[in-house]
Amino acid sequence: MKPTKKEISVNAFFANSPGQNWIGLWSLPGSGAPNYTSLDYWTEVATIAERGLLDSLFFADTSGVYDVYEGTARAAIERAAMFPMNDPLMLVPAMALVTRHLCFGVTANLTFEQPYTLARRFSTLDHLTKGRIGWNIVTGFQNSAARAMGMAQMREHDERYDCADEFMEVVYKLWEGSWEDGAVVRDSANRIYARGDKVHTITHEGKHFKMQGVHMSEPSPQRTPVLYQAGGSQRGRIFAAEHAECIFLSGLPKHQTAARVQEIKERARASGRDPARIKFIMMATVITAPTHAEAQDKRQILARHVNAEGMLALFSGLSGIDLSKELEKAAGERRASQGINTVVEYLLEESRSLERLRDITSFGPQAGRECFIVGSPTEVADEMESWMEEADIHGFNLQRSGEPQHLIDFADLIVPELQNRGVYKSAYREGAFRQKLFGAGDRIELGHPAARFKYGM
Repeated sequence: MKPTKKEISVNAFFANSPGQNWIGLWSLPGSGAPNYTSLDYWTEVATIAERGLLDSLFFADTSGVYDVYEGTARAAIERAAMFPMNDPLMLVPAMALVTRHLCFGVTANLTFEQPYTLARRFSTLDHLTKGRIGWNIVTGFQNSAARAMGMAQMREHDERYDCADEFMEVVYKLWEGSWEDGAVVRDSANRIYARGDKVHTITHEGKHFKMQGVHMSEPSPQRTPVLYQAGGSQRGRIFAAEHAECIFLSGLPKHQTAARVQEIKERARASGRDPARIKFIMMATVITAPTHAEAQDKRQILARHVNAEGMLALFSGLSGIDLSKELEKAAGERRASQGINTVVEYLLEESRSLERLRDITSFGPQAGRECFIVGSPTEVADEMESWMEEADIHGFNLQRSGEPQHLIDFADLIVPELQNRGVYKSAYREGAFRQKLFGAGDRIELGHPAARFKYGM
């Protein structure tokens, strides 16, 4: 008997910025990207995504300008390479108001946060969205952000993750342990809102954090939000296996992606978690039209608007390597780089420097780092299914490519094709974000480290 195919999970990947992964596409005629400061634009995006039954809108974020290319921020500023960048958390309540099921993943950098205030912020969003919020946990990598926050430079890579482990312990204590189930009674007759004996002060004294206080928010639908992570380094993968419920992947071909997925599953199992409670999501650019020829034409139109200098500024910022220099010379900077590990490895693999620099300034699979799909609905669906099977993933994070038309195309052309194949949902599952993803309730799994801090455990 042929095994049942996995249902494909799809998120839309955005930033509260005009320029994100494909720098220059904001200049495409009809693009909505320049309207990123308008709530009307974001509510339109949310309604399109929900019409297409996407699981979530996932928001990247940065805390500093990309100033590595040529040693200045000029190119990033002029070309809109992840700049300007507004706070994505502010968008969520408005988008939640115009949708019922669409969920929201939001990046928040714990290096520049205190656990006590971040925990309240996500509890508030979980309340306002009725349980439709997730947190993408990042430790940061930009020295420009560190300087803006009053630090001389970012902490060393592994130290950032050591700090992150302790940060997570504190927020888990607040979300899971400060309020007991049943603490909120709303007894109007006796004018008692919550039972004092069931609300507890959290105390933590560690290497990086010291705090004492009661969590200011009553328990939200999920308590702990759905946890995303995208660590590609060995230390990042250890962290992801311990904490993440959704892991973003990029930069690897199918067979290497499958090996990475298996490695993280084994790490999760060794830490006492159920690997079935982790979804692996691949970054993907999808260009589609009713026919193969029309899709290829669309790709060419998009390619003419991708800006080479903007792409170099982006990859310089992501890697920490100044790509205005020859790559062989810049390779010497790798040891000092605080950049994203998978991007650094991608840039410096093999000895194809000039070709690699050409690759990352083009609109194609090299700059998209593997999952770049162009074709008719049938061709796109075939390739998505191939990735699902060969890479052992659960779905895709759709990169911006001529927005919001790329979401309209996906909803109107690709979704019906996937539904006809029985690999895409025809309706949302009821419940909070975690229930929609795993069908096992709104609360965190018992094997997850957060569950250990539930009061009385």
